[in-house]
Amino acid sequence: MPTWGEILQELQQLHKQIAQSVQPGQAPPAVSAFDVVRRKYLAQVAQRTRRPVVLYAAKWTQPTPGGIAPDLVSISPEDLQGFMEVLHGLAGPAIDLIVHSPGGSAEATEAIVKYVRSRFSDVRVFVPHAAMSAATMLACSANVIVMGKHSFLGPIDPQFIVQTELGYAAVPAHAILEQFELAKQECLKQPALLPAWLPILRQYGPALIVQCKLARELSESFVAEWLSEYMFSGHADAKRKGLEIAKKLADHGNFKSHTRFIHRDRVKELGLLVEDLEVDQDLQDDVLSVFHAVTHTFNGTGSVKIIENHLGKAFLRIAQPQMVTMQPAGPFPAPQAPAAPPGPPQGQGAP
Repeated sequence: MPTWGEILQELQQLHKQIAQSVQPGQAPPAVSAFDVVRRKYLAQVAQRTRRPVVLYAAKWTQPTPGGIAPDLVSISPEDLQGFMEVLHGLAGPAIDLIVHSPGGSAEATEAIVKYVRSRFSDVRVFVPHAAMSAATMLACSANVIVMGKHSFLGPIDPQFIVQTELGYAAVPAHAILEQFELAKQECLKQPALLPAWLPILRQYGPALIVQCKLARELSESFVAEWLSEYMFSGHADAKRKGLEIAKKLADHGNFKSHTRFIHRDRVKELGLLVEDLEVDQDLQDDVLSVFHAVTHTFNGTGSVKIIENHLGKAFLRIAQPQMVTMQPAGPFPAPQAPAAPPGPPQGQGAP
């Protein structure tokens, strides 16, 4: 398997070849080394599995100067358009999704799941690194999840963006509800504490407590429904298993942090159906090569989200300037100036 550094060297060599192919006076070719290499490994996955493959990845685990607005990398309603674009023309009933995402909107995830499931009855989700929050919910809509020793899911408890005196903050719905209950108990016992609690409670607004309760119920209900309908379809106790697992994944008190990485062994203990990526070493090599190639794309271009199939059809979110581009199927992308790969490797990625 090419390592992270070896794929970087492959990118640098290809970029050099492209640059040398330009004759004096000619415009640079509309070829991106990043797209060519990434699509090569994505096609290798499909050739090995004999199933259509779709990559859904966002730039969220890599440091970025100035940071990236969360809405650019989160699961959003716009992503449904991306899935519609790249799934068009793919034959079912089976499909593989390679997912690397911090999560996002539960409602947008529901729309994606409904659309994918309207097209495909056999869905596998590969997690080369991490699928968190709503991306974990997406993984739970699969028939089986494929994870390596270096793969993680996350809790599905909902978060709320709350404006505080120090700015906006992402706060778990569970924490808001617990803090509200604590305030009620303390103020009932000692009314003199009410002035101290008022500045905190005032930030929540009149409807936030109800919204928190409903959001928790919504995320749990989605996951419970998808697990019972897809992953545990045909099991006598499918509904019970789905409800139990969904409740565990949504228990903020159990994981203590919304960004807690849940490793593969723990995911299996929760009851989810998980296959080990290492069982098929060649397939693991191909999937991790796709992941390494996509991280190089994020490092070397303005792309912050990629939805792409094994035929080369892609729906990309570009951060600077903020825009969405669609690329036709084939080995080469739509016309754009080629971007130079980053400098020499400073370390190794996942094995």
